[in-house]
Amino acid sequence: MNQPRPKPMKLITEQIEDVQILTEEKDGKKLLYIEGVFLQSELTNRNGRRYPFEVLNREVERYNEEYVKTKRALGELGHPDGPTINLDRVSHRIVSLRAEGNNFMGKAQILDTPMGKIAKSLLDEGVQLGVSSRGMGSIEKQEGISVVRDDFMLTTAADIVADPSAPDAFVNGIMEGKEWVWDNGILKEAKVDKYRRYIDESRRDLEARTLKVFEDFLGKL
Repeated sequence: MNQPRPKPMKLITEQIEDVQILTEEKDGKKLLYIEGVFLQSELTNRNGRRYPFEVLNREVERYNEEYVKTKRALGELGHPDGPTINLDRVSHRIVSLRAEGNNFMGKAQILDTPMGKIAKSLLDEGVQLGVSSRGMGSIEKQEGISVVRDDFMLTTAADIVADPSAPDAFVNGIMEGKEWVWDNGILKEAKVDKYRRYIDESRRDLEARTLKVFEDFLGKL
């Protein structure tokens, strides 16, 4: 029996450059945070995309339950090339994410990891850093605007990037040019899934031809 094919989704990234640096002290230890708008809805951003509030709000609520509250809301330094978190590039943990009007305000603690130490050094030297969200979903055109559809899934609320004000076409062209699918709970590139389907279909064709040859053989006995 043929199983339904997983629906391909695009990796969607958005960048925001206006984040603030906060320093807090806890148990005699200095902690560094970034805070600001992490996600925006109901406006057409510079990538020509618009997120309905109800779509982002639903995903933020899920992200808070599954990741923020369980202290698993991690982000990376730089532009990752896929939707999953690379632990060797983790630089911070998102500690809060909440709606404020049509924006979603976030706060992230810079961690004492190799990438976190680089982020701290950059901030200490006055480098302007921003955040970039990652999500999976599909888009439909509405009056010339790319509207993010209801299948959108937030994978990380904020990666830290050093060039949020740079043109996004290059990075987004690489990252969003790929399609991804959910397959048994695992995110895979659609190209890989396509090859697997091709092999499976070829195997079924071979089995059908083998069975036909066997039936012809039996018919001639």
